[in-house]
Amino acid sequence: MRAVEISTPGPADGLRVVERPRPVLAPGEVLVRVAAAGVNRPDVLQRLGKYSPPPGASDIPGLEVAGHVVDVAARADGGGVRWQVGDAVCALVAGGGYAEYCAVPAEQCLPAPAALSLVQAQAAVLPASYINSSAFSRDIRKSAMTFAWTWSRASTASKLPEYHSSDAPSASSSLAIVSFG
Repeated sequence: MRAVEISTPGPADGLRVVERPRPVLAPGEVLVRVAAAGVNRPDVLQRLGKYSPPPGASDIPGLEVAGHVVDVAARADGGGVRWQVGDAVCALVAGGGYAEYCAVPAEQCLPAPAALSLVQAQAAVLPASYINSSAFSRDIRKSAMTFAWTWSRASTASKLPEYHSSDAPSASSSLAIVSFG
């Protein structure tokens, strides 16, 4: 899968599109095919080298995602999870949102409202981002624009690759960046 990583901490031009393996699910997680990812203060601080992901979290930035569930892992106790392949969800994650696929603990997912696009659903995930980012809005917008430009430069016509037939039922998806402030 393609992901955006921080090749060099500092300015936004240190973001690079790279190939990474798809996340391997832990018990109780779902794999989300990311349609939209948020850019917020912790992402900017991580890019600047001033924020480290929590232990065990992905080094790929991105704490907010929306997309479709493409795989589900049973809970460690053998029980099921609420989500099924094809469900539209939005979620807060510990990292890894700037990628085509993101492993998400099932309990951190919310159903994407049917009346909203996945981009709008992602924007609704964490309204507090606006409060947290208001002092950093210029830097966040710059990061969002650089991220979108970097991703689109590496993507044909700014589109993510089509879903595989075994994935969610949608035909294709554009990566969208939501910047608050």
